[in-house]
Amino acid sequence: MSSSSFTFTGLRIGRLQNHLPSLSVSPPAPQSPHLLPRHFLQPTLLLPRRRRQDPTNNAGQSRGIRFLSLSTPPSARSRSFARAVATASASSEMVKAIRVHEFGGPEVLKWEDVEIGEPKEGEIRVKNKAIGVNFIDVYFRTGVYKAPTMPFTPGMEAVGEVVAVGSGLTGRKVGDIVAYAGGPMGSYAEEQILPASKVVPVPPSIDPVTAASVMLKGMTAQFLLRRCFKVENGHTVLVQAAAGGVGSLLCQWANALGATVIGTVSTKEKAAQAKDDGCHHEITSGNGVDVVYDSVGKDTFQGSLECLKIRGYMVSFGQSSGIPDPVPLSALSPKSLFLTRPSLMQYTITRDELLEAAGEVFASIASGVLKVRVNHTYPLSDAAKVHADLESRKTSGSVVLIP
Repeated sequence: MSSSSFTFTGLRIGRLQNHLPSLSVSPPAPQSPHLLPRHFLQPTLLLPRRRRQDPTNNAGQSRGIRFLSLSTPPSARSRSFARAVATASASSEMVKAIRVHEFGGPEVLKWEDVEIGEPKEGEIRVKNKAIGVNFIDVYFRTGVYKAPTMPFTPGMEAVGEVVAVGSGLTGRKVGDIVAYAGGPMGSYAEEQILPASKVVPVPPSIDPVTAASVMLKGMTAQFLLRRCFKVENGHTVLVQAAAGGVGSLLCQWANALGATVIGTVSTKEKAAQAKDDGCHHEITSGNGVDVVYDSVGKDTFQGSLECLKIRGYMVSFGQSSGIPDPVPLSALSPKSLFLTRPSLMQYTITRDELLEAAGEVFASIASGVLKVRVNHTYPLSDAAKVHADLESRKTSGSVVLIP
């Protein structure tokens, strides 16, 4: 045997200059009792250089890998290989999902097969029943917000059935209907793995489509009205894009809290919906409003500031028309204005905060304070059309994808 190669019957192994092993197959001797099965000789895997070992040693010295001895009977080697393949197949499978490989318009949303594994400790696997669509999905698709990986699956909100539970997890079981909103991203998929701490149980009285349409938007409205600026009886509130998904809920909830609600819309049809949601005033006096909730951004930002009364609150929580121009701090001083740019994720950091926000949303639906409008449903595979309609302002109320 030379120092650079060694040969078994039917198999010759040599070393390349880059120190990676290469495999080549020589014609086997007839009826050789120690030939490897053909599938073991497929040159599909290069292993890092290893110290030379006794080729009959099957102790498996590295990382828990067990090497089969060439003296092992062929039937046993075949069974071991089959078990390895079966184990790998059982731990993962393919599902359909929307994937983004580059930033751009709705056309970058691709319908693809993706691999999904089994939940680890503290995780659950969920088969989605309904998926909420939000403008934040557009921000990630276009690159305004940076996704943690590329490619990625968009989506921040869904409701589904638990189909598998990770080890050591209590409080969740297979068959539970759960909802999540805000993170992790990836809801535009038939199934997904989620941290159990990020989901909340959905009351039986609320169907999955309704729950998926309101989780992120409803919890956004909750923290804007109850925590960011606490709206009370007698306040005057201005809601930009009052017929949108969050805007509709803000108007209803603020009206129920006793506030005077003013809304802006882009069409007569949306104006009729806004009035039905509790908007019944126009800006006609110079007194100004206590708070503006603005999700439009660039097109409305300056006007929103001008509508505020002394010590008014400007709450900018979106930029559907683009990022607003910079505002010098000195522009706030004439009326001692407050300006904030909040995010739901910072208001549901703890498990208690998440449960409180979701619980108040579900309770408001059950009591009739909130009337959820699911005005549009689309197949999940049509996500590109949904984004096109959303950006062209063809939608109102909530939009839901159905896997």
